[in-house]
Amino acid sequence: MHSPNQTNKHSHRHGHNHSHNLSSNRIGWVFLLNLCFTIIEFVGGMLTNSTAIMADAVHDLGDSLSIGIAWILSKLGNRQTDQKFTYGYKRFSLFGALINGFVLIAGSIWILFEAIPRLSDPQMPQAEGMLALAILGVVVNGYAAYKLSSGETLNERVLNWHLIEDVLGWVAVLIVSIVLMFVDLPILDPLLSISFTLFILFNVVKNIRETLKLFLQATPDEHVQKEVEQALLAFQEVNNLHHLHFWSLDGEHHVLTVHLTLSAMLDAKDLIALKRKISASLQPYKLAHTTIELELPGEYCRDTN
Repeated sequence: MHSPNQTNKHSHRHGHNHSHNLSSNRIGWVFLLNLCFTIIEFVGGMLTNSTAIMADAVHDLGDSLSIGIAWILSKLGNRQTDQKFTYGYKRFSLFGALINGFVLIAGSIWILFEAIPRLSDPQMPQAEGMLALAILGVVVNGYAAYKLSSGETLNERVLNWHLIEDVLGWVAVLIVSIVLMFVDLPILDPLLSISFTLFILFNVVKNIRETLKLFLQATPDEHVQKEVEQALLAFQEVNNLHHLHFWSLDGEHHVLTVHLTLSAMLDAKDLIALKRKISASLQPYKLAHTTIELELPGEYCRDTN
C-alpha cells in the first residue's frame, strides 16, 4: 500500500509528465505545420517571382528551425543529469540558437543579393499568387499561434510571439499583393523583401551577440550579480568574498559559485544557521545551481593563483 506522501509524489510526477507531453506534442505539431508551409513558401516564391515571399520563407525557415530545436529540447528537458552532462542538457539550447542564427544570416544575405538588383530593374510578381499565399500564410501561422496560445511553458510563449510576428508579416504581403493587383508598382516587392530581411538581420545579430556572451559564460545580468554580491556581504559573519562566478546554462537557468571568507571561527550550529540565512537570501533569484564554499579566517584558498 502506498503512503499518502508517496501517492502525492506519484500524482505530481504523473501530472508534470502529462503536462510536459502535451507541451511537446503541441510544439511538434506546430513544427511540422510550419516546416511544410515553409517548403510551400519557397516553391510559391519562385513561381510568383516574388522576393518578398522568398524573404518571408527565409524568416519562416528560421522559425521552423527554432520550433524544431525547441521540440527536441522539450524532449531532452526531462532527461536527468548524467556522468557526461553533469549540468543536464539545457545548454544545448544555446548551441541550437547559434546554428539557427547563422542559418538565418546566410539566408538573409542571399535574399539581399536577389532583391537589391531588382530595385533598379523591378520585375512584376504574380500578384494573384502572392495573394493566395498570403491568405494561406495568415491562416497557417494564425492557427499555429492559436495552438500554442494555450501552452504555459516558456518555450511555447516565446514561439507564440514568433508566430504572431509571422502573421503580421503575411498581412503586409497580403496588402502589397492587393495593391499590385490594381497599381503597377513592381518595386514594392523588392522593397518589402529588403525591409523583412533587414528586420530579420537586426534581430538575429542582436540574438547571436547575446547568445555568444552566454555561450562564453559571460554574466547574464550584471545588476543581479551586484545584488547577489551585496546580499552575501551583508552578513556580519562574512568578511569578504572572492571567486564569484555567475553564469547561465541557457539564459534562463543561472549558476552561482562563490567563496566566502568568514570573519570569525564558527561552531557547527552557527555554520548551519549561516547556511540557512544565505539560502534564504538567494531564494528570490531562483538559481538553478549554487556552490558556496565557506573559508575560515586565515584558511588558504586552493583556487588562488
